Amino acid sequence: MPCVFPVLAIKALAVARLGHDDRARARAESLAYTAGAILAMLALGGVLLALRAAGSAVGWGFQFQSPAFIAIMAWLIFTVGLNFAGAFEISGLENLGAGLAARGGLLGSFATGLLAVVVATPCTAPFMGGALAAALAAPLILGLSIFAALGLGIALPFLLIALSPGIARLLPRPGAWMDVLRQFLAFPMFATAIWLLWVMALEAGAGGVLIVGAGAVLIGFAVWLLRFRRLVARGLAIVALIAAALLLPRIIPAGATGQGANTTLPSAIAFSPKTLAGLRAAGKPVFIDMTAAWCITCQVNERVALAPARVQAAFRAHHVTLMTGDWTRRDPAITRYLAAHGRDGVPLYVFYPPDHAPPEILPQILTPSIVTSALAGSWTK
Repeated sequence: MPCVFPVLAIKALAVARLGHDDRARARAESLAYTAGAILAMLALGGVLLALRAAGSAVGWGFQFQSPAFIAIMAWLIFTVGLNFAGAFEISGLENLGAGLAARGGLLGSFATGLLAVVVATPCTAPFMGGALAAALAAPLILGLSIFAALGLGIALPFLLIALSPGIARLLPRPGAWMDVLRQFLAFPMFATAIWLLWVMALEAGAGGVLIVGAGAVLIGFAVWLLRFRRLVARGLAIVALIAAALLLPRIIPAGATGQGANTTLPSAIAFSPKTLAGLRAAGKPVFIDMTAAWCITCQVNERVALAPARVQAAFRAHHVTLMTGDWTRRDPAITRYLAAHGRDGVPLYVFYPPDHAPPEILPQILTPSIVTSALAGSWTK
């Protein structure tokens, strides 16, 4: 999943660098990474709980509903890719003093833990929806405890490798192959940046894509200038980065939600509580597909389980209305619908059988047979 590519790439390189001898350093860096992951999860959970308490309709992955956030993440991932490819080196902050240089590894691991949570959240919702719903419904301390446990879970594989000598001995020893691995891992980074660019196209149109592309050129120019140690080059690099930052306010979100994330389902109509209520009052069957462009699980489900010709034929044969809710951009109506069904993120699939029968919530990982069986009234959990 593109959400996870940068996390896997960064941590694969970090694990390779840990080596076999410096166990104290390995333990310290793993704990710093874990602290970063837990703190980021607590921060996201705290913001979410605060917004909920203030009456805002938000859900998990809400940060990806901001075009400015997507632009920043695309630039960050692109920059990390340039670093992996060898375009520039991060020297360990030695210019800030020997003391800070000694702590560079810990700071890097801590920041990586933060990045892991922030980037990977859109792909985690399908697997921890119940925990999120419980955290948001629980008292504040218990809710934050659940978010802290989720952060620990994200960091746990790396933590186990670093703390367990038995597991660490299975790792290959550092060597020249690490440079090749590092360069190879630049490509998942670039792939992730392209995916974020696609999400930007759905959220802010061609203008948003142009701004992100222009910002990436400015960042690349700044990185190139860092090769020169002259003060003028460093100053121009700073100017280029400032110019990229000044582009952010010019990103204008698209004005309406709708079918942006679901071009693969041309037969679908846009989700509307009023339309749904009217169809239900008439006793007509309805299939609800709650999705988002940045939800990779949603995109796979649509292409594999909803878009195939035989599934679309089943929709027509049973006279089922396919209704899509696009949560790519913030939509309070969709957020309330998700909450009403015990979810704080997408995907969500609900089938309303004909003649006012109770609705059925389908699994978050769909197959064509699950969908067609539900439409025929023969699907069982």
